[in-house]
Amino acid sequence: MSEQKILIVDDQNGIRMLLTEVFGSEGYKTYQAANGKEALELLQSDRPDLVLLDMKIPGMDGLEILRHIKAMDPEIKVIMMTAYGELDMIKEAKDQGALMHFTKPFDIDEMRLAVGRYLQG
Repeated sequence: MSEQKILIVDDQNGIRMLLTEVFGSEGYKTYQAANGKEALELLQSDRPDLVLLDMKIPGMDGLEILRHIKAMDPEIKVIMMTAYGELDMIKEAKDQGALMHFTKPFDIDEMRLAVGRYLQG
C-alpha cells in the first residue's frame, strides 16, 4: 500500500511542527504550508490524501483554500481547524465539502483517530 500523504496548512509554526511529528510518527508522509499560496503549490505537486486546514490564515483564508482544493480534486479529504467559535464559517466549510472541524486547542488523540478513520476508510 502506498504511503498516505497529509498536507498541514496553518500559519502557526508550532501547530505545523506538532502535527508533522504526530502524523509522521504514524507513518504518513507529511507536508507543511504556512499560507494558501504554499498550500496550493503543494496540492499541485504532491496530491495529498488529506488536508488539515486552518480556518484563519493571513492572505487566503481557509474557506478559499478549501474551494481551491475541492475544485482541483473533490476526492481530497479536508479537516478544518479553527481557533474560534466561527459557526457560520464552519457551516460554510461543511457545505463546501470539509468532513469535520477541530477547535483549537484540539485533542491530538481525537485528531489522530479521526484522520486514521478517514484515511483507512
